[in-house]
Amino acid sequence: GGAGREGGGFPFEDQNLLLAAAYVSDAQYNRNVPFETSPRAIRLYYFYNHWTMQVAIYFFICVDLSLALFEEPALFPLPFLATSLAEVLCLTAFFGRLVHFAKVTPQMVFWKDMKNICIMVTIVLTLIDLIIYGSLEAVNVHSVRWSRALRPVFLINFPESRQIRRTFRSIRNTLPDILYVFLLFMFSVLIFSLMALKLFGDRGLKTVEGLPYFTNILDIVFELYVLVTTANSPDVMMPAYNFNWWYCLYFITYTIINTYIFMSVFLAVVYNNYRKHLKNEIRKLAYLKRHKMIEAFNILKVKVGTEFVVTEAQWRRLAKVVAPHISSPHLELLLRISDEGQKGHVDKVSFLRLADLLNIQVVTINIRRHPLEDWMPRVYRSSASLLVQRMVRHRIFVWVYDVIILINAIFIALDERNPFISYAEWLFLSLYIIEILLKLYTYEPRAYFGRRQGTHKMECYVMVGFLFFFFLARKYNSQQILDIVLILRILRLLRIIVSIQRFRVIVTTLINIGPTILTFGGLVLVVYYVFAIIGMEAFHGKVRFSDPNFTSPDALVCGNPALKDSAFARDRYCKNNFNDLASSFIVLMELTVVNQWHNILSETVHSQAAKLYFIGFHIVVVILIVNIFIAFILEAFFVAYSLEKSEVETAIEKKIQELGVGIQEEEMQDGMLVDNVDAKDSGFSGDDGDNKRKDLKGLYFRIASKKYRTVDALLQQMFESEIAPEEEGPSLDEILNFSPGDLYPKNPNFENSA
Repeated sequence: GGAGREGGGFPFEDQNLLLAAAYVSDAQYNRNVPFETSPRAIRLYYFYNHWTMQVAIYFFICVDLSLALFEEPALFPLPFLATSLAEVLCLTAFFGRLVHFAKVTPQMVFWKDMKNICIMVTIVLTLIDLIIYGSLEAVNVHSVRWSRALRPVFLINFPESRQIRRTFRSIRNTLPDILYVFLLFMFSVLIFSLMALKLFGDRGLKTVEGLPYFTNILDIVFELYVLVTTANSPDVMMPAYNFNWWYCLYFITYTIINTYIFMSVFLAVVYNNYRKHLKNEIRKLAYLKRHKMIEAFNILKVKVGTEFVVTEAQWRRLAKVVAPHISSPHLELLLRISDEGQKGHVDKVSFLRLADLLNIQVVTINIRRHPLEDWMPRVYRSSASLLVQRMVRHRIFVWVYDVIILINAIFIALDERNPFISYAEWLFLSLYIIEILLKLYTYEPRAYFGRRQGTHKMECYVMVGFLFFFFLARKYNSQQILDIVLILRILRLLRIIVSIQRFRVIVTTLINIGPTILTFGGLVLVVYYVFAIIGMEAFHGKVRFSDPNFTSPDALVCGNPALKDSAFARDRYCKNNFNDLASSFIVLMELTVVNQWHNILSETVHSQAAKLYFIGFHIVVVILIVNIFIAFILEAFFVAYSLEKSEVETAIEKKIQELGVGIQEEEMQDGMLVDNVDAKDSGFSGDDGDNKRKDLKGLYFRIASKKYRTVDALLQQMFESEIAPEEEGPSLDEILNFSPGDLYPKNPNFENSA
């Protein structure tokens, strides 16, 4: 972030500016770290937030988590000494980061923060476990590395992972309400299990494997729990159904009540709690952001007449410290918005918008002529050349190539061994190359390959990659390389998505929610990792994978005689095991999908206690986390479809148009515009539009596409629109103690929308 500069080079008299910049940068990136305000602490805080420090800590977290790949049971075995030294190095880095944080924050705050306590306790426990395990290994006594399951604590508890912590808080806050529903659900399963025991237990029925049908209450409860996921339907019903047609009514009733009603209630409860606590989180963020901006204003304010303001010179210096790489034209644009009347200072209401102004991506663009127009103007401007350019720019040109892509899709699905199909592929390839050449002739090349022209880049990458790998496959006769060629051919079909407006809307929304989807990816990684470590310690070695061509008795039962005649062995599920971290993750992914998960459980050799592991995983991941993920997707789509531009974006666009330096989004589509990466110190001067254009030396601006706005930012914007610009807001203690039940402030619009 902007506050990533250490600030050590600033003289002592500029410490107030550095402190204000730290507050603004925290507001910009929604950081909530209470830090000391002494000059030394401020410089340490800048260094703490430097991107290199954050990359370093994530690197050590990744190394620490990946050690499970090299520890027994290992995918890539390494000596214990090597992995233990690597872990000690990671723990040293974590401790150093913690000490750095302690130097930045007040002591009372540091020791009251449970995140710091968790990290310290985990470091100590890991060291104890390493010493005990190493000592026992030295005397050839095998023990359990139990501290490996604690490694995700580092990922969760460092300040950089606030998004993952927020998701965990959503789960924690949802638990009380979902617990009552779960107890009622389990009561329903138990009642139906007792009914099944009485209905079928004395009938002498047998399963397909010849085992007694529904005679053990624990087995019945498990089978009916699996039926909720539909994984064993209709297999579990068939013995009773074959015996008497009417027994199917029992299973239909059970499925309706527990699969459809209770699972829907789980989603409803999770969604309702997610919305409620999300509102509270966003409200905290909005008021903390305002609180930081007010602190920054109070540091820099001076009195002019009857009001406190920040001078233009101080505002410029502040913006340059927070965003060192901002171009001078961009800075001038933001200053014109903040100092609307050009009075030489920025008032409080305008100053509070600085973090939002810096967060909105304003694209600086430069109009350039096509090189051919400079090299051979007569040819490029001839009537034939202009006709070609008009054809390429026409919408029909796009439609024609969309039809060609659809025809190509049909040919891809046909048999390639047919010579006609093979030659047709070369025809399609030639047409695509002609399209790219015509567009390069029509549009300025740097604009065609500009940063926002991802479709054009993709087309060229696919074409070049296709030709490269095709000739490589022909030369070396490699099936793997040929597979890459086939995939690249199919990727050309992605252009259809860009061509259809409705598809673009959905894709843009998916891009919006992408960053938060990655947050849920981190959450799933944490849960998977913990369950994988537990699974490896409990079940590794119970199943062994052999080549499918092996027909030895040992291979047919996956190396475990207890699996003889089981569905697990019959279906050759031997690779679904907990013998290393990668295999464990794949098994857990299969369990998340829930299809056939009761058969995968066979590898535990039907241990009743082991079933609790799989049921626990299903409850945590499928019932809780997947439902929270669905709740987030629902909320994200509602917000992305309904929310308009923010007040700050509107102000920027208005000022851009007033200054006569605006370019609309649609003008960028296949236009002659490109990023002005070498923007000089052009400024806004003069009184009329012509002078402004002249002074800008060809520079123009526009708001970047909405795809850069994350869902969190949209929700926060929604709440901030309800706060009056001049409102001071509650105190810091009141903000930190907000709860979902608070009615302050009342937000009818936010309540209805989120």
